[in-house]
Amino acid sequence: MIAQLNHDPADVGVSGAMVGIGYASGADGGLLDAYSSAVSGAAERARGAVVHIEVGVSGRGGAGSPQEGGSGSGFFISPDGYLLTNSHVVHGARTMRVSLADGGRLDADLVGEDPFTDLAVLRVSPGEAVDHLEFADSDRIRPGQIAIAIGSPMGFQQTVTAGIVSGLGRSLRAASGRLIDNIIQTDAALNPGNSGGPLVDSRGCVIGVNTAIIRPAQGICFAIASNTARWVAGWLIKDGRIGRSMIGVAGQTVPLLRKLVLHHHVGQDTGVLVAGVEPSSPGEGAGLEIGDVIIGLDGHPTPTVDSLHKLLTGERIGARTAVRILRGVALVTTTVVPRDIAGAGSG
Repeated sequence: MIAQLNHDPADVGVSGAMVGIGYASGADGGLLDAYSSAVSGAAERARGAVVHIEVGVSGRGGAGSPQEGGSGSGFFISPDGYLLTNSHVVHGARTMRVSLADGGRLDADLVGEDPFTDLAVLRVSPGEAVDHLEFADSDRIRPGQIAIAIGSPMGFQQTVTAGIVSGLGRSLRAASGRLIDNIIQTDAALNPGNSGGPLVDSRGCVIGVNTAIIRPAQGICFAIASNTARWVAGWLIKDGRIGRSMIGVAGQTVPLLRKLVLHHHVGQDTGVLVAGVEPSSPGEGAGLEIGDVIIGLDGHPTPTVDSLHKLLTGERIGARTAVRILRGVALVTTTVVPRDIAGAGSG
């Protein structure tokens, strides 16, 4: 039994406020009301597009036989039934069933998945246009801004939790073994079942796809940045897969020193810091070192991790490719030969 305490404001001695019990007043109350309105408004705008996904991965015989599986979350990204979730939610699934916000249930088909970014696209046939979410520009996210997670933790559908963006530019190793770069860290509470659901801003636009927590840590949760998700989803809808090459480095978007930008006539303010180099990788063979900042690949600028990933297409596998880097104060160009990302450990 949960005890309930009933208080009369007159018993406290301060009319309209319960000092020490947590009632806010004046300016503080206004700020709390504004925060509450921002969270509830964003949740109201977004939750109609969020779904619960039930997955069956094995059967015991004929039709209607019991199936083992799991569940997760997802959200519509177009009015015609395309939805985004995590690859690990649906990988190996034989059946997928989607529960809509209005209580309806639909069968879903896998359009494509990308284990290297832990993303997958499904499609349902809704019969009419569905609510869908717009992507925000994750490059404009700042630590401290409101972050709202919506999903089905532990099967509790349409659950809303809120917090802030705690950090940017994190790296997370996917089930494939590849490092996913440019991950958003948040303290919006996530639990099993939240995977694949949206992390939205105060306007209800997607800033990330919720994907992981660290146990037993409190308030350390991760989401795949919306710019990565939008790019991956586009390719999965188009081709069902993403052809990729890799150079074998872990990277993080960092600002460039203004003096170096001016001195070397670099036409960008950010680059990709090499935070790690995989042994026996093309990057190691090209002489890339931890601390290098990659600013260009084959004549194209690489101001962000996402921009570098977009350039590492399947067409570059086995092709000699020029890499432009800042090493200390020097501008250096070296040659790397990307290889197929299949079975590789990083980007």
